[in-house]
Amino acid sequence: MIDMKALARKELIARGFDPELPPAGEARPLSTEGARDLRGLLWSSIDNRESRDLDQVEVAEALPNGNVRVLVGIADVDSLVAQGSPLDLHAAQNTVTVYTGVATFPMLPEALSTDRSSLNQGQDRLSLVIEFVVAADGSISSSDVYRALLRNKARLSYEDLGDFLDGKAPPPAQVAAVAGLTENLKLQDAAARKLLTLRQQHGALQLETIEAQTVAVDGRVIDVKLSPKSRSKELIEDFMIGANGVMAEFLEKKGRSSIRRVVKEPERWPRLVELAHGFGETLPAAPDGHALAAFLIKRRAAAPAQFADLSLSVVKLLGPGEYDLKKAGVPSPGHFGLAVQDYTHSTAPNRRYADLATQRLVKAALSGVPASYSDAELQVIAQRCTLKEGDARKVERFVRKAAAAILLQPRIGQTFDAIVTGATPKGVFVRLLSPPAEGRVMRGEKGLDVGARVKVKLVTADPLKGFIDFERSP
Repeated sequence: MIDMKALARKELIARGFDPELPPAGEARPLSTEGARDLRGLLWSSIDNRESRDLDQVEVAEALPNGNVRVLVGIADVDSLVAQGSPLDLHAAQNTVTVYTGVATFPMLPEALSTDRSSLNQGQDRLSLVIEFVVAADGSISSSDVYRALLRNKARLSYEDLGDFLDGKAPPPAQVAAVAGLTENLKLQDAAARKLLTLRQQHGALQLETIEAQTVAVDGRVIDVKLSPKSRSKELIEDFMIGANGVMAEFLEKKGRSSIRRVVKEPERWPRLVELAHGFGETLPAAPDGHALAAFLIKRRAAAPAQFADLSLSVVKLLGPGEYDLKKAGVPSPGHFGLAVQDYTHSTAPNRRYADLATQRLVKAALSGVPASYSDAELQVIAQRCTLKEGDARKVERFVRKAAAAILLQPRIGQTFDAIVTGATPKGVFVRLLSPPAEGRVMRGEKGLDVGARVKVKLVTADPLKGFIDFERSP
């Protein structure tokens, strides 16, 4: 039997990651001076069921005028990981936690990321709180950032809350057990829907991104399945987009440089135009987020069962995001997909180094002391984080393909329905509709482009190399 954990570790090292973490060391003394005591609020966390590195918690408050105050608490990782320490330098090299499904390779030692710096249920934790008021029209009418002491009242998962927020099931037991939490989660959901609606009016893309996940038991692959979007995931996404926007604006108002998360106008816009034309729709010749958003809304309504595949094509054509230095007063390219101009990454400092660096910038601004990094250092961090994020995706994709190859080996010679997910000088790549395995088309690929539907025959499935090869079928 193939040792998938060892295979994942080998690929991780081949991509330039160092899995050997420095010792967690003794926790630095934590100072609560100047931190607000918000432990009495109904904080809860929502994440993947298997997640143990809890970076954020949320709570909402109804205001007399009908607005909703949203508070997002972010783990104060900087208080435990000193800038320039061996832990910090190692994290700055890897920059990100890598999740492969068969093994997790954390950016920080688990003694920190899943314990002392994790916002675990029932534990008092220092945090940075991002507060913003959501008006009836979905706009953010005011915001603030400050340090606080808080306590997570309930560790919840996306799976637990999806049907409840959709009105299809009663609140799960862990929600019902905390007085007032049921109503608070409904209030959070209502505020999140308003944020989403306004972003969509501004041209944010409605994409139904689904991810293939490896299911393994004791290192043995038993399945590769899709993880569909849910209302609970959308709630967290909407709050994190709001919180990251507030953080970016906070640093801008303080006259501080920052690291921004940007998605520029897509270089492959002509292919998006061609893709829309195939559905009888017309997009303008120049990139236009509102037009693309309108096209997606129409397609979701017309063919909901196929919308996830269309979304995948659009995501691939938009291209990946990247990190970039943002000097105060200098315009940012913004985030094309989210239709926001001011956007950073700040809500996951346990698992993304860009977020930890941003946290230090914010804390310095709050204290009125010089920035933790020079502009030149921020540019280096941004470039490194972009590079390693791409490497992490490659590791995760390799492990998914190795796992899928194990499952597909008995099916060599069979024909499958697929969608083209990549067309580059390196080759044409497809994802099967079922199972959701990805591979390369080795023969008959000429003329195929992203978004095309095609039938392919499986010709090779090599788990050790992570190869799944197809040829085009008539």
